[in-house]
Amino acid sequence: MSAASPSAVSAKPPTTAPPAVPTRPTGSELALHGVRLGHPGGVPVPGPVDLRIAPGELLAVVGPSGCGKTTLLRTLAGLLPPLEGRVTQDGEPVRRPGADRAVVFQHDALLPWRTVRANVELPLAIRRVPRAERRGQAAEWLERVGLGGHAGRLPHQLSGGQRQRVQLARALAGRPRAVLMDEPFGALDAHTRAGMQDLLVEILRGTGATVVFVTHDVDEALHLGDRVALFATGEVLDVPHPRARDARRAPETAALRRRVLDSL
Repeated sequence: MSAASPSAVSAKPPTTAPPAVPTRPTGSELALHGVRLGHPGGVPVPGPVDLRIAPGELLAVVGPSGCGKTTLLRTLAGLLPPLEGRVTQDGEPVRRPGADRAVVFQHDALLPWRTVRANVELPLAIRRVPRAERRGQAAEWLERVGLGGHAGRLPHQLSGGQRQRVQLARALAGRPRAVLMDEPFGALDAHTRAGMQDLLVEILRGTGATVVFVTHDVDEALHLGDRVALFATGEVLDVPHPRARDARRAPETAALRRRVLDSL
């Protein structure tokens, strides 16, 4: 998203190191070219949006409620076509959902009648991955998110943080090259939220996936993001010390925090 745009964008983790899971070596480039966001017949999001998200980058998106952050994610996911302009993944037009783009919602969206393992297997089953292979991949991802002993449970038997771990495992089991996250930790208490942030950092370190992470929490955006996109002003700013817990005390991070808060 160009700076000239008036309003546009560009649980506690396991205590032992998670097992390595084979993943694709790099993420996708996502780009919006002169995109006007919105629903047909509705009020469009002010724009247009020009934005490039580099392979392997984590872009945090912040902005006031109702400004179009979720619309941005739905458009990148291929669930909602742009009113104008082009959306691309690695230079190819995005016209529909694809296996290379996973979506993680604020509410876990697990199927209540399927076990934890069966929920994680779901995207692999849809892609017709052989049963033994998808069982193995699901087991590896559940170990990776610290839920190896919960495979046979149903979602209602888990805490909110545990359900979000299952959703994260399900999203990443298919080895997507881009992950679109819509306030995934917004409903969690502060302690569980911090644990999920650390877990996400640990997992993404080995995947190379590109991530677009929508959040209302400024500190979360500055902790997780390589850059932060301000929906209200159209700016996309570098984060000086991403994923360092003590960085909030650094003068440059404190200055960026004030700038983000002022934009809201």
